[in-house]
Amino acid sequence: MQAEPKKPQSGASLVGQEYEVEVGPVAHGGHCVARTEEGRVLFVRHTLPGERVVARVTDGAEDSRFLRADAVEILDASKDRVEAPCPFSGPGRCGGCDWQHAKPGAQRRLKADVLREQLERLAGLTPEQANWDGTVLPAEGDKLPPGEVPAWRTRVQYAIDEDGRAGLRRHRSHEVEPVDRCLIAAEGVSELGIESRDWSGMDTVEAITATGSQDRQVILTPRPGARLPLVQLDKPVSVLRVDEKDGGVHRVHGRAFVRERADEHTWRVGNGGFWQVHPKAADTLVRAAMQGLTPRKGETALDLYCGVGLFAGALADRVGEKGAVLGIETSKRAVEDARHNLAEHPRVRIEQGKVDQVLPRTGITEADLIVLDPPRAGAGKSTVRHLTTLTPRRIAYIACDPAALARDLKHFAENGYRVRVLRAFDLFPMTQHFECVAILEPADKGR
Repeated sequence: MQAEPKKPQSGASLVGQEYEVEVGPVAHGGHCVARTEEGRVLFVRHTLPGERVVARVTDGAEDSRFLRADAVEILDASKDRVEAPCPFSGPGRCGGCDWQHAKPGAQRRLKADVLREQLERLAGLTPEQANWDGTVLPAEGDKLPPGEVPAWRTRVQYAIDEDGRAGLRRHRSHEVEPVDRCLIAAEGVSELGIESRDWSGMDTVEAITATGSQDRQVILTPRPGARLPLVQLDKPVSVLRVDEKDGGVHRVHGRAFVRERADEHTWRVGNGGFWQVHPKAADTLVRAAMQGLTPRKGETALDLYCGVGLFAGALADRVGEKGAVLGIETSKRAVEDARHNLAEHPRVRIEQGKVDQVLPRTGITEADLIVLDPPRAGAGKSTVRHLTTLTPRRIAYIACDPAALARDLKHFAENGYRVRVLRAFDLFPMTQHFECVAILEPADKGR
């Protein structure tokens, strides 16, 4: 009698195992869901809903709740599939993009499907209940035909391999994929020629090109004990370094900041601080937020997680000299920049610290308008509850993560606020990411 094949032991790695599967719906995270014949769940990258593929496991074991996999052979392709424009895209290659293999319109539909699923599962909202039209809109100038890639990324952090070559991290890995060009990098980044230089001794090299000015900046993170190289690039550039001991960013030469342009103002952003990466993002989000809030002269407003003051400035312009704006931001350097950027507005105050700690200390008991642009984890239940006690007539919630947005919308609903309108924008083409602007108001308004 022939012996039965050995079953994998509990916990044995399944990396490298291949399964032929029918691909199901897209899921949050840049992959699609599939199941093996045995019912095991696979999260598969480099595929599209409805395809039949050979999926090779990249992460997971016999006792894992689910497995991660790459589609290494396409047996039945989707009509939305295109050949990836980037030569560094694909299974086991650069992890910077998720949807190089999908038509631009299909990418936006996939993102819409993700938002719809997150809203329904985490917030209990249909698109109609969220007052969302079900679309994810391209940024101005990004509606390109298949095979063309918008060069939008104004900030690119290159990882450096052991040979000093610049590249990008592979998906869920510290391994470096050397590249000679990143297709989604903005022209001002590509012009620097970082990929052609030797960066031995560096861990990362971050390149920044400003929107609305010629400012360019390179931030070097040396490996322990390494000396900085002489930076000679193809365009003039300021150089900063990340300190090995305290993690702070320090100027080496040139300006310690770049000048960004948005909402008809110039904004100083120092030491590689946060600014929207897509060149059209800041204007797009300010416009959506202000259209939804309809600020009035003399109103009071809060800008929470305010960064260098973009939304605080937009609010200040619109509420006028008799209005007042308070911004709260954790980063000390961003607060310095915000105070500099908003110095001409005497009725704007910027406080430094965590929102959930600083806001209660201000003694503010009411506000007409609130803008919040929280980090990827969202604002959270206690902060949402506090904001609703201020009884604002409208709130603009800027979200870079649909799951965090959905969770917080549920918290707002539990505290008497509903979504007046929700809009979604594809400000990260070729990737899984997108931005949302939700305008909230008291649920009993007009009822």
